[in-house]
Amino acid sequence: MNDDSHGIRRGRKFDQVLAGAREVFLRDGFEGASVDDIARVAGVSKATLYNYFPDKRLLFMEVARAECRRAADEAEALIDDAAPVAEVLRLAGERIVAFAQSDLGQRMHRLCVAESDRFPALGQVFYESGPQLVRERLAVYLAKAVARGEVRIDDLNLAADQFAQLCKADLHDRAVFGIDPARAPREVARVVEGAVAMFMARYGV
Repeated sequence: MNDDSHGIRRGRKFDQVLAGAREVFLRDGFEGASVDDIARVAGVSKATLYNYFPDKRLLFMEVARAECRRAADEAEALIDDAAPVAEVLRLAGERIVAFAQSDLGQRMHRLCVAESDRFPALGQVFYESGPQLVRERLAVYLAKAVARGEVRIDDLNLAADQFAQLCKADLHDRAVFGIDPARAPREVARVVEGAVAMFMARYGV
């Protein structure tokens, strides 16, 4: 089965290759990871690896996309649709920050920026698996909160985007520019709590 949108082929050993690539990328980073190492850890030949992923960047982005979805699924599993909005937003904010500040999240962001001109598909995959996925999941929850009368929101997508951006205050810039990238938990909590408070001040009933 082909994935023509990203030049990826899927087959019996696809997940095996992906698991090996994840281990090597997390250990060595994008630049440090070699195709030989990935193939060895995955237990496949280089020919098999290249049959699925003709470009290392495609392989990295598929790993990143899978990690984004895994993080989103884990966060969604923890969310109780009937819980107060502030409580759900606090949990969502903590997850957003955790992934954005993770080693993989930072490497993915830097790679997309560096390769955006030569390989624009990377940016599209990053957006679809990151910001767009967050927006969709948050908007679904917020729609339920609106129906319960807990918040008043006309544009659900805009509100979801705004909350995600509020969670990046100070933290994102420091991580991108390498200034104290691993922020203390109390600093993360401070930013997330501020994001929740500002969101509720704007949309809370």
